[in-house]
Amino acid sequence: MRLSPLQRNILTEIYLSKAKKYRRKGVRRLYRGRAQADEVSKVMTKSLERLIDNELMTGYGRRTPHKWFISEVQLTTKGRRTAKELLGKQQALPFGRRGG
Repeated sequence: MRLSPLQRNILTEIYLSKAKKYRRKGVRRLYRGRAQADEVSKVMTKSLERLIDNELMTGYGRRTPHKWFISEVQLTTKGRRTAKELLGKQQALPFGRRGG
């Protein structure tokens, strides 16, 4: 399964926090001041939903007739295993590539 850099970051941060349930506000803190709050909310929600769909997390929140509102997440056993593997791999630095 292929994970985006954001999903990798979310998994490793939650794994390192050692909290049983991790609040969504803690995940949004990663993108404070970088983009519009509305854009960040959409991107974070989509990433969390995809991690939940891939059975790496369990989401807690409330349900309306049209949408889920995720307030907390918890890693599953598969998610902890994946995060542990990610910690062993070298992370790529966010520098632009030089052509030449």
